[in-house]
Amino acid sequence: MRVLNLKITLRASWVHSLKEKRMVVKSIVQRLKNKFNVSVGEVHEQDIHQIIVIGISAVCGDQKQVDSTLENLIDFVEENTDAEIINIESDSYIFK
Repeated sequence: MRVLNLKITLRASWVHSLKEKRMVVKSIVQRLKNKFNVSVGEVHEQDIHQIIVIGISAVCGDQKQVDSTLENLIDFVEENTDAEIINIESDSYIFK
């Protein structure tokens, strides 16, 4: 079993309040949970209006599934938000 950890940093330049940011974050977080059944939440920069940092974790059977899940998650975020992806960090490890 492998555990995938992913951190995606987004810039939402049109957001001018924390209320607007919350709406964007809630939308993408809920859609990721529903589509991929992953653990996901906002993890950093919660007081900065235009920066969104989303942490995602998933349990995968093997490295091939890790690679596929990683690609699908990134593609989904790119296609389902107007925010610009400015950084992606990922890691996976074997859980015994």
